[in-house]
Amino acid sequence: MHIRFDVPADPAYPGRVAAALGSVRLRRYGYVGAVLAAVGAISLVLSREFAWGEQISPLWLAMIVGGLLSMLYWPWVLLRARRRSSRYAVEGAYDITDDNIMMRSGSESGGIAWDGVAQVRDTSEFWIVYVGRMPATVIPRRLMSAEDAETLRAYMAGRGLLRRR
Repeated sequence: MHIRFDVPADPAYPGRVAAALGSVRLRRYGYVGAVLAAVGAISLVLSREFAWGEQISPLWLAMIVGGLLSMLYWPWVLLRARRRSSRYAVEGAYDITDDNIMMRSGSESGGIAWDGVAQVRDTSEFWIVYVGRMPATVIPRRLMSAEDAETLRAYMAGRGLLRRR
């Protein structure tokens, strides 16, 4: 297998990459925030209903506010990442073989050996490549030909790397 494709200098592309990689890492803040807000709201209602005391109410209110802020942290970071990364738009390329994934962006280049890849997750626009438990890079499907995308999908599935969302 040898797949090569270019990445144009699109100002929106780095933001989409940052959002895809950031959403993987930041999703847990939304879950933790939802649990905090729910526990705080339920406890606040129960403390008022059963008259557990007015001294505990600030604790429940703080849990609700903390939960809401935690839920808003994910979208806020993704918005900032999109805004800040738009100035990094440079031309690049991918060169994917049976041995590794080579990426070039401007004057920088790097690669990941397939032997080091733990899993690949499928999103609507990218394949997110994990090294260990951390997302390391993305492979943009939209920039590949349909034949190359299917070849790469079959290769990753054959290696047992490809996982659904």
